[in-house]
Amino acid sequence: MQTDIKTNPTIPQQGKRGGASRPLVAHLCLFCACAFWGLMAPLGKDAMTHGFTGIDMVTFRVTGGAVLFWLTSLFTAKEHVPKKDLLMLIGAAVFGLVTNQCCYTIGLSITSPVNASIVTTSMPIFAMILAFLILKEPITVKKAGGVAMGCAGAVILIVTSAAAANSKVGDIRGDLLCLGAQLSFALYLSLFSPLIRRYSVITVNKWMFTYATVMILPFTFGRVSSIDYAAIPVSTWLETGFVVIFGTYVSYILMMIGQHTLRPTVVSIYNYVQPIVSVTVSVLTGIGVFKPSQGAAVILVCLGVWLVTKSKSRRDMENEKQPQTTPTDA
Repeated sequence: MQTDIKTNPTIPQQGKRGGASRPLVAHLCLFCACAFWGLMAPLGKDAMTHGFTGIDMVTFRVTGGAVLFWLTSLFTAKEHVPKKDLLMLIGAAVFGLVTNQCCYTIGLSITSPVNASIVTTSMPIFAMILAFLILKEPITVKKAGGVAMGCAGAVILIVTSAAAANSKVGDIRGDLLCLGAQLSFALYLSLFSPLIRRYSVITVNKWMFTYATVMILPFTFGRVSSIDYAAIPVSTWLETGFVVIFGTYVSYILMMIGQHTLRPTVVSIYNYVQPIVSVTVSVLTGIGVFKPSQGAAVILVCLGVWLVTKSKSRRDMENEKQPQTTPTDA
């Protein structure tokens, strides 16, 4: 069986044994990253109902991430980033962090962690639509069917939330904000993917989190500085620490390590880990409930994502049109 490995200048090439272990390491990294994000939904939700608001959590995530990535950069190889790319990273920070984290974290504080985690699986569908609009990627019948299924799942989820009398079921405002977060991150991937691949994980995140902190902190500093920190329960501090360290810093590193080795279609499959972990923990702890309508939404969204990721890209179609070479052609 062939191993699907992509070389990347930011990752040192290893010997045969090291090279063979890279896909396994990449899979483990992706699984852990998505599991951490799945846990972040119920833990973050609990923290935001026992002392902190959504705005507080966003501030902690971006400033904490900036500090941690800068500290890590002191122990890694230095990379020179031209001024042009530094300016481009500001745009990446707007879509990849500021809009994405503000919409998701605030949305999570309003809706249920179950709904928030289900919505996160819709990101590949947004990415496909934007790839068609920006990169001129073709939309096949399989892609169109996937989008239709994903949209149907999102509609079911939103209608369920709109009719819910219990906040544990969900809230339409929070669902829409979480959807906005996925759209923002899809824009980030479509517009800035070539830029992100030029530099190491630490360099990219160091600058992106710094810019995000500069954008967010002036608007949230007054609120954060007025918190009565002595009154915050220890459990809330532990949950917030998990969100900042594992749900942000560690997960961003692990996800990018996986992206450097595995194909995008393989990476996207790990989106399914998040709702599985989040729903299980939420139901067991009583933070959220899981209804049949939400189950139908999960099935439709996951099937939609599967169809989108399995459909052919423009590059695949172009490769199929090229004449196949034979040994006599060499």
